[in-house]
Amino acid sequence: MPQADLVILGGGSGGYACALRAAELGKSVILIDKDKLGGTCLHRGCIPTKALLHAAEVADSARESEAFGVNATLGGIDMPKVNEYRDGVVGRLYKGLQGLVKSRNVTFVEGVGRLVSPNTVEVNGEKYTGTNVVLATGSYAKSLPGLEIGGRIMTSDQALNLDYVPASVIVLGGGVIGVEFASVWKSFGADVTIVEGLPHLVPNEDEACSKALERAYRKRGINFSLGVRFASATQDANGVTVTLEDGTTLTADLLLVAVGRGPNTANMGYEEQGIAMERGWVLVDDRLRTNVPGVFAVGDITPGLQLAHRGFQHGIFVAEEIAGQNPVVIADVNIPRVTYCEPEVASVGLTEAEAKAQHGADAITSYEYNLGGNGKSQILGTAGFIKLVQIKDGPVVGIHMVGSRVGEQIGEAQLIVNWEAHPEDVASLIHAHPTQNEAMGEAHLALAGKPLHAHA
Repeated sequence: MPQADLVILGGGSGGYACALRAAELGKSVILIDKDKLGGTCLHRGCIPTKALLHAAEVADSARESEAFGVNATLGGIDMPKVNEYRDGVVGRLYKGLQGLVKSRNVTFVEGVGRLVSPNTVEVNGEKYTGTNVVLATGSYAKSLPGLEIGGRIMTSDQALNLDYVPASVIVLGGGVIGVEFASVWKSFGADVTIVEGLPHLVPNEDEACSKALERAYRKRGINFSLGVRFASATQDANGVTVTLEDGTTLTADLLLVAVGRGPNTANMGYEEQGIAMERGWVLVDDRLRTNVPGVFAVGDITPGLQLAHRGFQHGIFVAEEIAGQNPVVIADVNIPRVTYCEPEVASVGLTEAEAKAQHGADAITSYEYNLGGNGKSQILGTAGFIKLVQIKDGPVVGIHMVGSRVGEQIGEAQLIVNWEAHPEDVASLIHAHPTQNEAMGEAHLALAGKPLHAHA
């Protein structure tokens, strides 16, 4: 029976990061996956969707070129060609990842794995035993009860592979996946309507960001219905009809179901081995240990943010934990989050509402720096803001941004929040001109009591 220090079930962001880091620390590793290395993120999620979003940005650039004195015309969207570009990006990254895993002497086993004892995973009739087992089986695109996926009703998995641009789409769900696909399809020329049961688009973000995105989407001609829940959907040869709980009916060519992702843990033997679970999620402590000794769980199967980079960080953390390095725990709230629609939404730390709930309304102050005062944002023709949430006379505990390309500023934002910087700590640092990054400096200057390109 093959044995190793770590047997890892799942080769997505969490699993492969754990494998590479453990191998780096001198551990023997068996990595098991039923599909391709890289998981959802590389093949069906982050990377292919962002490639589509870049193609959408190029389409918008051509459409709006006249405003910049460039006479370009948009001749149309060649979806097979767009898909070819997307697959090229994925293919190159996949090849690189395979090479990395091979070079670190990680044993990769392809096949469906099942936990058959607390330290053993069975694949195709063969058992693999580990001193430690890491569960990293990721997530799947969810649907709603009674809403069957098929034909014109699809999740992001099917939407990614469309070889045409639909004339009209209803997007069920105004979270990250829903607003990103809505953004792509609008840029490609489709009529788009988003249905979100909660009162705002991207409801997990600071309310100021949600409202700014709603304004921007109205301006772009993306329709949305907020605060009304979905009731039913029917499809025929001509299209899809969606009925909402208030009796409103909507029709379109396609319905994208973007109601979140669930943990991919069914029929894998976890419960049979006594692993504590709740509604399909694997329960872990702050060191990512399950209740069964020697078994860890990482990424999307654990309750919390479903982000590839969280899984990636979890994987590295567990490898270092097993190697006895006592790594630092990063709370979910301090993990950076980016929604890559147009305009982008990016955030790290507490929303203003969360900060007030935690510390008391009187203890919190906030400041919004408008991108209108930023030279590079003017050049790009984008609107938006950077919002800081601060404990009065204390550190910045949340940074929230809206605008084209603001996701690129999340790196510094993450350092500010995680290093508990005060506004005056950041205000004394120099931000290069002309960059959007300057807006980060200006926001902190204003909060430190010395606004320059801003109205205090």
